[in-house]
Amino acid sequence: MSGKAKQGISPKDGLCSSDGRILTTAGQVICASVQGASHKFNNTECQDAYKVMMFGDIVILAVADGHGSDSCPHSKTGANIAVDVFCRIMRKFCGVYVSEAGVLEDYLSREGSAVARGIDAAWKRAVETHSSDNSLNSPTIWKQHGTTLIGAVITPTFCFALQIGDGDILRVDSQRVRAVIACEKILGVQTHSLCHDGAWRNAVTVVEPCRAHTALMMSTDGFANSYPDETAFHGACREYYTAITQHGAELVQENLSGWLDETSENGSGDDITVLIAM
Repeated sequence: MSGKAKQGISPKDGLCSSDGRILTTAGQVICASVQGASHKFNNTECQDAYKVMMFGDIVILAVADGHGSDSCPHSKTGANIAVDVFCRIMRKFCGVYVSEAGVLEDYLSREGSAVARGIDAAWKRAVETHSSDNSLNSPTIWKQHGTTLIGAVITPTFCFALQIGDGDILRVDSQRVRAVIACEKILGVQTHSLCHDGAWRNAVTVVEPCRAHTALMMSTDGFANSYPDETAFHGACREYYTAITQHGAELVQENLSGWLDETSENGSGDDITVLIAM
């Protein structure tokens, strides 16, 4: 792995960021988003978005991949709205149950579908508000802003994860990589999307205990699609974990954008966004 230096990480609680400068006392969070090589060639903006929010000792993370097709001209905005909505709603839940982690864990375990339904509804309201064309019906507006969404809430005792559409959310250590949510592959380039009516029904949610000496790694599908198979992809994920544990989070953060640029150029050509929470 090689690349150009970027902004590093400093410890500070309470900062929300979407530009790679993640400051937290609740563990190391490393992140970068790069424009895909094919998008650079075609002068198309990066359609990915991400956000990291810190709340005490809780970390809330989200990544989204706007579809970027001709029928989805506002998908970059849709992706930005998706990560904002996830972080805002989950921040509210965490605030309500701030001193009752067990109650929060039990609620998210039982009511994952209800949480997904709330996120779906909030996203659709937000994109309708964003639209300036009053002649369009709601489904058309949703389609124009189409995007996937992956989100996670990491507490000291458990992790909640949600996924609508493609991308990956993985547990990684030096020995193995395990999918927190098994990515549902759909034929061709199609994927589940927030723009679909009843998108929450296609959401998958998981609650699992936190595990020491592992990283939670979230990425848009341009990352995995840059490798010939799952074995090679998981091997790359372990390399990132090893680099962090052996050389430090700051060095990896400094080089992450350059490494992802290289990965896109040699692989899928797609935008790539990666978040790694240690």
